[in-house]
Amino acid sequence: MKRMWIGIIALVLTPAAWAQSSGSAYPVRPIRMVVPWPPGQATDVTARLLAQKLAEALGQPVVLDNRPGAGGMIGTDIAAKAAADGYTLLAASSGPISISPLVQKTPYNVDRDFAPVAKLVISPYLLVTNTAFPAANAREFVALLKANPGKYAFSSSGTGASAHLITEWFNNTAGVQATHVPYKGSGAALTDVISGQVAYTFETAAATMALVRAGRLKAYGVSMARTSAVTPGIEPLARTANLTGFDVSGWIGLMVAHATPQPIVTRLSAAVDTIMRSAEARDKLTALDVDIDYRPPAEFARDLKYQQTRFGEIIKKGNIRLD
Repeated sequence: MKRMWIGIIALVLTPAAWAQSSGSAYPVRPIRMVVPWPPGQATDVTARLLAQKLAEALGQPVVLDNRPGAGGMIGTDIAAKAAADGYTLLAASSGPISISPLVQKTPYNVDRDFAPVAKLVISPYLLVTNTAFPAANAREFVALLKANPGKYAFSSSGTGASAHLITEWFNNTAGVQATHVPYKGSGAALTDVISGQVAYTFETAAATMALVRAGRLKAYGVSMARTSAVTPGIEPLARTANLTGFDVSGWIGLMVAHATPQPIVTRLSAAVDTIMRSAEARDKLTALDVDIDYRPPAEFARDLKYQQTRFGEIIKKGNIRLD
């Protein structure tokens, strides 16, 4: 009789249930963190620091797996279709999670396929050009582009990426016409701006500030309506270009597959909470030119709804299409 009940229990408990029952043992092997962008992009550098700290907290290696392309959708889809066992994490960001599903068909459904673990940081975006661009300030920049519709091109880290949406909104708000040139990441997009192959772009402070400080890029303003500690001396475009209501930033966080057992999500979330409350980790993140905006799972879930509404308003007001 005892053996019969053991057999019945073994049949009833699915692999996910077994994982849930042994969540306290997690993790017992290396963890993969999918980064849907190339090395050097804001999500990547943030993820590298988080992976290092998670490995220390969990006692297992956390290995980054960069899968760039399609504005972050390729890597995001890989994470969506991974086993829901806590051994594949997603370095999530606003482009493929909050923006792409609003403007194009995605191979994943954010609400159905993902569970939030933590929001980590937000990133202001800078309007930048090469240093020889013939405009002394943001108003001159807008005036030059308005006087030459279609003459100039802008780059982005991919169609549907945050940088793409923000630039399209800027163009629409400022009343300028320019050609979009998408790349597979911010590094390549910025390289062609520096060389003058492309006139301008919006990119994260994490990707641009070192180049601005080195005198390789010229910054005309920041995308948020307030100044940021990570972009000292750079004023909001809402003010410098007289673009009332222009206020947007990208976000970076951590997600897992939706069916991941709750004890595993709780274990990950507790580890991230400890990391994000550490002065050392916060200082290192700030040094990467991102603003701390830590939110645990429930708060992150609410913020995701807000981001969806916010970007939806931007798309509607700007009549933005990414066809």
